[in-house]
Amino acid sequence: MRRAWVRLDNASNIFLAARSAADPKVFRLSAELDRIVDPRALQSAVEATFDRYQLFHAVLRRGVFWYYLQASDLRPRVTAEELPTCAPLYQADKRHLLFRVLHHDRRISLEVFHALADGTGALWFLSDVMTAYARLCTLDHRDDHDHGDGNRDAAHGPAGPDPTGRGGAARRGEEPVADPAAPVHGLTTDSFAHYFQRLRRTRPPAVDLDADFRRAAAAPVDGERAAGRPPSGGRPHHRASTRARQIRTGAYRVKGTRTPDDRTRAVELTVSARDVLALARAEGVSLTMYLTAAFCQAIRATSPRTGRNTTLAASVPVNLRQFFPSTSPRNFFATIRVEHTYGRGPDDLGTVCRLLDGQFRPRATPEALAEKLQKLVRFERMPLLRVVPRPVKDLILRVVNWGSNRGLSVAVSNLGRVTLPAPAEDAVRGMQFHVSAVRPQLCAISHAGLLTLTFTSPFTETDHIREFARLLTAGGVAVTVGAAPVTEAEIAELSS
Repeated sequence: MRRAWVRLDNASNIFLAARSAADPKVFRLSAELDRIVDPRALQSAVEATFDRYQLFHAVLRRGVFWYYLQASDLRPRVTAEELPTCAPLYQADKRHLLFRVLHHDRRISLEVFHALADGTGALWFLSDVMTAYARLCTLDHRDDHDHGDGNRDAAHGPAGPDPTGRGGAARRGEEPVADPAAPVHGLTTDSFAHYFQRLRRTRPPAVDLDADFRRAAAAPVDGERAAGRPPSGGRPHHRASTRARQIRTGAYRVKGTRTPDDRTRAVELTVSARDVLALARAEGVSLTMYLTAAFCQAIRATSPRTGRNTTLAASVPVNLRQFFPSTSPRNFFATIRVEHTYGRGPDDLGTVCRLLDGQFRPRATPEALAEKLQKLVRFERMPLLRVVPRPVKDLILRVVNWGSNRGLSVAVSNLGRVTLPAPAEDAVRGMQFHVSAVRPQLCAISHAGLLTLTFTSPFTETDHIREFARLLTAGGVAVTVGAAPVTEAEIAELSS
């Protein structure tokens, strides 16, 4: 039987060539619940959601000239969390699903290989899983009450084995977990090819960018809802300085002690979204640019080799769906590079914020993004390159990625403000988001008034995170810190 297949999109090819032991190109989205997770109800919710996401059925295959996604009959199995965060998902020549759903205590996590989907697509999937799960748990709770078993905690599920492997509603022959009005996400849609394969004469749809800035939530991973004029009352940008900094220069590269088994070091800071947003508004910049500037300041303050004429550069992903409508969960983002060279003028946090914001805005317009991506897609589709064997293409992409990495110090991804459908919104107490990283990275996501900032790194050092927290507390923001152990000493201390 012939199975549906599709070539990888423009953004996905680099993930295959650039993955490594320290950075397997996996990212994680998590939801913290108000009670212990019921694995059987979660399995039922995942299965119902999985059937509407044909993309998530795919496995990754290698052809002579390209990689491609192919439909499979594999089914996902929810598992308890045992591996380190963002453990590798893709293994060459092995047919595995490119995502996993995990649970631990009150937390449900979705991990995705980045060649499959971006953060927005993964968030759609997790949101639907959480909605289905909340409906199942609500129905289980009502059923227990009807049977006079109100003392049992519905989050733990019924006693005894469940031969179907599904949740309580499935045991009663009911399936209230799927929303019949929810869209079905197919496998083959490639938004890059749709919008950028040929020069489009029509202008992209208009977007109310000022409204996004007023809400100050940068759009989903991977992205920033930026590109408009600054909010009224914002400070003016230093345009001359900004133009001088638009020329790419060599960037400082953060170094440190590698984690013992190449696992990702992840540290979470939880803060009030309103309080941090107020700091960004005071500088007249978007939330993402404020976080990027604070990250650069923290790196500089804790890196002994930085000084005058040191350039710190950041990569910031932009969700293209805000300008070019797409319902595909496949990768559909672009990255924008911003930088600041210290010692050539004022280097305080406010100045750096405004300089970075001044670089970002003109590059995050629909016109600028379309021009950039049309060139990339045309290059990818050149007849000569299309007949180059895949291993040679991998080598070329590795060289390109190596050169790109040399021009970056950090990366910042802001998934923005998340509001879940009503059944899930009432049960979720917080959300988290982070990625495996070849360099220090900051990932942000906000939910129910809480902004979670997760720092990931291939290094054990956390001095820059402490400095970042100090910058926030100096601005009057209360910070809560959480971290998983990575070194032998930390693991031994946790076990004792």
